[in-house]
Amino acid sequence: MRLYAVVAAGGFRRYATYRTATAAGVFTNTVFGFIMAYTYIALWDVRPQLGGYDTSQALTYVWLGQALLMTSALMGGGFESELVERIRTGDIAVDLYRPADLQLWWLAADLGRAAFHLLGRGVAPMCLGALVFDLALPGSFWTWPAFLLSVFLGVVVSFAIRYLVAMSAFWLLDGAGAMQMAMLAGLFFSGMLLPLNLFPGLLGEVARALPWSSLLQVPVDVFLGKHTGWGLVEAYVFQAGWALALLGVGRLLQTVATRRVVVQGG
Repeated sequence: MRLYAVVAAGGFRRYATYRTATAAGVFTNTVFGFIMAYTYIALWDVRPQLGGYDTSQALTYVWLGQALLMTSALMGGGFESELVERIRTGDIAVDLYRPADLQLWWLAADLGRAAFHLLGRGVAPMCLGALVFDLALPGSFWTWPAFLLSVFLGVVVSFAIRYLVAMSAFWLLDGAGAMQMAMLAGLFFSGMLLPLNLFPGLLGEVARALPWSSLLQVPVDVFLGKHTGWGLVEAYVFQAGWALALLGVGRLLQTVATRRVVVQGG
């Protein structure tokens, strides 16, 4: 486990070196946060308690969305593009010779990336949003660790989805299309555009049951106190269940794919 802790720390340091990009990202997240916040205010002025949220909770949802956008890689942009390229060029063969598990190696690196983005690009926009708007911050200290655990599980689910996308490159040879589809699904079904509680009927039920809801909708509801007691346990079980299932499928694809490693371009 020490090896993977070192890999995670390396992933954190790797993204910490891009200070200008981080500052630009904080600015972008903040700008989009203000745009969405005023859009939500206009919407909730017309429909108070929409989706079971009051205006303050809706605004909190907006800023948590900006804080978790990069943390949970809702638009992709993590390890998957690098792994797809390594598969395409055949460099994956080198990775398979390492005395480390391929899936756990990339998971550790992605957890390091997520930790940096939570601190580097998540805290500042959230604090700026709290200064300008009346956000529904937790009244209990224990809500914070409960929220962070939910975020952690969401990041693992996000990794598992993106790992499946990367594994598809063994057959597709070019993962750009799969990554684009995953990004669109992540934005829509995570609740980034609108809370999933606003989705009508069967669409809402299906969206809340899909793994992408673990990335944003579930952590935000934990933060807002929508899941307490056994409801909180059920939320964790939902996230952990999807994480284990998707990691298992990823492991199976990895086993099948590595039997037919094809080196292209050299």
